[in-house]
Amino acid sequence: MKKIMLLFSLIISISTASGQMKIGDSLPDLELKNNKETTINLVSLKGKTVLIDFWASWCAPCRLANKKLAPLYNEYKDENFEIVGISLDTDKTKWMNAIQKDKLAYEQLIDAKGFDAKSALLFGVEELPNSYLFDAAGKLVAINPTEEEIIIQIKNKVE
Repeated sequence: MKKIMLLFSLIISISTASGQMKIGDSLPDLELKNNKETTINLVSLKGKTVLIDFWASWCAPCRLANKKLAPLYNEYKDENFEIVGISLDTDKTKWMNAIQKDKLAYEQLIDAKGFDAKSALLFGVEELPNSYLFDAAGKLVAINPTEEEIIIQIKNKVE
């Protein structure tokens, strides 16, 4: 019985570990709908510095982060930089209201199954906010980067 439990634990840890983005991983081939009901594939953003930001309308730290991300996006959007918000909200109305209230002009996608959402499992999101920075080649270069790290990555591409 102990061997069976050990094997089961090992299988769980391996399957959990494989569902988490690691530095050097590529932008995933993942399609989600945006707030205009258009399907967006993350792979289509390759060629830009991309910040994938997981958040939800009910998450106070996420809403504070939005206040910093909105001006960052507005400042660097013309420098081959994109932010993609992925909401784990289960209530689309609250999500739409938060986008409007926080004045989020960058791409907003929703995966409305909370932490059980396909995107959350793929990236390994266990808490919010959670963000992933990809370089123009589509490779993950930082998890939960600082604003300074994001700007450095943007400037690396531009020069």
